[in-house]
Amino acid sequence: MDWAALAYTAAALLCAAAATVIALGHIYRHLLHYAEPIFQRFIVRIIFMVPVYAVMSFISLILPDNAIYFTSIREMYDAWVIYNFFSLCLAWVGGPGAVVVSLNGKTLKPSWFLMTCCFPAIPLDGRFIRRCKQGCLQFVILKPILVVITFILYAKGKYEDGNFSPNQSYLYITIIYTISYSMALYALALFYAACRDLLRPYNPVPKFIIIKSVVFLTYWQGVLVFLAAKSRFIKNTEKAADLQNYVLCVEMLIAAIGHLFAFPYKEYAGPNARPSGGFRESLIHALKFNDFYHDTVHQFAPTYNEYVLYNHNEGENTQAKYPSASAVPSSRDVELAGITVVPVTSSVSSNQVDQDESMTTPIRHKVDPPGGMYDLSDLLDVDLSSYPAKVPAISDVRKQ
Repeated sequence: MDWAALAYTAAALLCAAAATVIALGHIYRHLLHYAEPIFQRFIVRIIFMVPVYAVMSFISLILPDNAIYFTSIREMYDAWVIYNFFSLCLAWVGGPGAVVVSLNGKTLKPSWFLMTCCFPAIPLDGRFIRRCKQGCLQFVILKPILVVITFILYAKGKYEDGNFSPNQSYLYITIIYTISYSMALYALALFYAACRDLLRPYNPVPKFIIIKSVVFLTYWQGVLVFLAAKSRFIKNTEKAADLQNYVLCVEMLIAAIGHLFAFPYKEYAGPNARPSGGFRESLIHALKFNDFYHDTVHQFAPTYNEYVLYNHNEGENTQAKYPSASAVPSSRDVELAGITVVPVTSSVSSNQVDQDESMTTPIRHKVDPPGGMYDLSDLLDVDLSSYPAKVPAISDVRKQ
């Protein structure tokens, strides 16, 4: 019996089990005190990365022949965590609409640190927010596609973990994955740099660090381990994969403890907290993927003619859309917080919005209209019953 291997596996099991128990207990408390669904939906999804990473890494350690399937699940959750952390930051500052209004007229100056030194200042408008979202979403969309391609190539004997040979697909998939991964993290970093002052009340630095360290460092850790195997610092790729999975089990225990301090449930469990709808309803809300679906369609579909300015601080269960169709018979463009909407003469879209689709509402009466254009909708409530049905002529008015 190999006592060293047994102790190695037992230590991994202990760390993975402890990390999973801590994380699931943390999630359970958030769901019991689900007072801020807009925020806690994303927090629960982020914390759940610990059980996914820990369990998949341990199973990969004890079942190395089938490890590719479990590591693929783990890596897909990488993309999901990045998207949810970006969405959480956006919810903290009130949604895209609130960000556009708060940053109206500001720019992101060229910076060596952000690698924008060779570009002009970036306007912080609706287009900037949309590009940041697209940067995160592309990774969430691309990763499952890469996983399917990997499974197909693996079945045909054209894929082997850690094999950087030009005749194997691992090298090319790793290059594509790295580019997509870097774009997602770069979009997240740009958004943080632009909204740093708005995010300060939520103490985002420790949260940002723990997310980037777990997601970013674990990925490069795996690449470096396989490079070490190629350079013969580690015996072979199988040993490199075992080492990577073991280290991840240990790291997830550290991450689970870090999440307790980065995302404490007590922030939502005070005496002034709003009561939640119950554990079951909270769990269903956190697990629903409708927000991701609508975000993807909204950001990428070329035929999608509506753009929503959300404000997470105004309402609870409603979402409205600003359609490109308008009842205003005007040919000039309307600039709505940096997002151009071209009005045309037609009836207003009558699409009804499912209140369960989102926990966000659009900004209203917070964006100053451009020069010469005002919102006359308030006049619709004026009582005209006391006014004459027919306007008198000028001569009649003078006689009166």
